[in-house]
Amino acid sequence: LLACVESYTLLQLDRPDFRQFFQRRADWLAHHQESGRLSNHQALIVLCLELLARLLKTNRWDAAKAQRLEQVLSWQDSEGWFQEYEGCDPGYHTLTVSCLAWVYALTQAQLPHSTLNTQHSTLKEAIAKAIHLAQHFVHPDGSYGGEYTSRNTYNFFPYGFELAGQWFPEALAINDRFLKGLAAQKEACYADDHIIGHHTWNYLLAWRDFVAARPPLRPRTPERIWLPNARILIDRREHTELYLALNKGGVFKLFEGDRLLCSDTQFSLQVQSGNKLKNAVGHLVGSYEMQVERDRILIQGNLGWAKQKQMTPLNLLILRAVMFTVGRFFPNLIRSLLQKVLITGKKPAPFRFVRQFQWQPGDNQGNGYWQLTDELHAQSWQKVTAAGIGCDQTSIYVVMSRTFQSGQLQPWLDLTDTVKHLPDGEVLRVERSLTR
Repeated sequence: LLACVESYTLLQLDRPDFRQFFQRRADWLAHHQESGRLSNHQALIVLCLELLARLLKTNRWDAAKAQRLEQVLSWQDSEGWFQEYEGCDPGYHTLTVSCLAWVYALTQAQLPHSTLNTQHSTLKEAIAKAIHLAQHFVHPDGSYGGEYTSRNTYNFFPYGFELAGQWFPEALAINDRFLKGLAAQKEACYADDHIIGHHTWNYLLAWRDFVAARPPLRPRTPERIWLPNARILIDRREHTELYLALNKGGVFKLFEGDRLLCSDTQFSLQVQSGNKLKNAVGHLVGSYEMQVERDRILIQGNLGWAKQKQMTPLNLLILRAVMFTVGRFFPNLIRSLLQKVLITGKKPAPFRFVRQFQWQPGDNQGNGYWQLTDELHAQSWQKVTAAGIGCDQTSIYVVMSRTFQSGQLQPWLDLTDTVKHLPDGEVLRVERSLTR
């Protein structure tokens, strides 16, 4: 609907049949809620209803707009992030910011009255808080997000930062850091997955409304950003930056200077179960035991069984057939079931891990580094056919997280031979010094 309304407006069309079509779509969006908390979807709905209401000069969706916007704002955590399924996903966060910043810009403009004007100041505060959070997730090499986030995405939608940058200069620094990553080809590749359209419109709008006067980029200083609600830790020291997901078993990215030193998505095991192979992994969202100290971080818990179901062409055809028949009467129920099968929830596996980061101060030149110790406990290793630690394992079905990014070229740490020689009850122990 956003694409249709904007294209209609840009082409200066005058088609009653098109306007009637838009109205039907908007009515459906206004009166239907979806399962799961996906803030970016709700923010998109608010934007669509606002743009169409202005195009048609109607107050038909005033109540729906106000209710949806209130819902989005209520889903913003006190730390600044908007809920996406099971937590904080900085990638989709940027899309939510884009939509809300666009809505805010519309309510600022001298256009017909909107009921959203009454929520104007609250919206501005929410956008500023969201931008302040987003700035922390642009990596030193200009990449953004990744496997340590709730939905594993490298998404980056820049338009909202350009719009908000007109009144909140801090937002422009986010795009400037990301532009350096674009120049070095550190962005995710969407073309090979045929979903390039999801981002193209946003980049074009950011180019169109690019703010010419920009404040100089300031170098980052050592600091620790601990987000206890998101359970994400960002630790910046003299020459290292650690991005650590404690809600995902200690999945992390570590940078030295502007170089990605290590991307790690925890233990992955291939386990024989009857005549099938199952995957036990340490990177699923869950409730883990943790200790966060200045120079020591400890995470422990059980591995979980990876989601095995894939949306193959056959499964997609079956889904379309179901939705075309009985599914049309219970769309939200089927959506909810699919979310549980493909995305949310964790079933514990009989393998317990302990992951510890210990800061080593290094020499007089300040060349400190993180020492990482991993332990994996199991009563028996007999059914484990393969083991390792990868850089980009995700194990849930999120289309946007299947894109390529250069950090995924890091080597796999193969532990299969070690595991095959372990006696039952013995602990698998891996120690690494995370330095250049």
